[in-house]
Amino acid sequence: MEEFAMELKQIAQELVNGCRAGAAKVRENLDKLYAEDAVSVEAADMGGQGRETHGIKAIHGKHDWWENAMEEHATEVSGPFYFGDDQFSAVFKVDATDKQSGDRFQMEEIGVYHVKDGKIVREEFHYAVEAP
Repeated sequence: MEEFAMELKQIAQELVNGCRAGAAKVRENLDKLYAEDAVSVEAADMGGQGRETHGIKAIHGKHDWWENAMEEHATEVSGPFYFGDDQFSAVFKVDATDKQSGDRFQMEEIGVYHVKDGKIVREEFHYAVEAP
């Protein structure tokens, strides 16, 4: 149990450090820390692609979309915060501009990560959304 908890802490710290380092390290961590069949879940379907993305290649696709659609000015990452022996979270604050509209915005979200067999198998992003 203690060994697994240390593994969780190492994975969490590496993910958070990578997010602080920027897009290249985030991409490296996707391949290193995530299971091939990982699932990424958004709080809402913002782009018409559905809330869930399945598989590491598709998760890379989400990152492709973000990098092509948004210009990040600043990102702050807090955490990691632990829950039991198989979950952790981090808080992200982002200042970005939508490249198409030119609208600048600030957002805050909580990423919740589920770990199994030494890999991230699920990530969930919690953020404020407008009610339908």
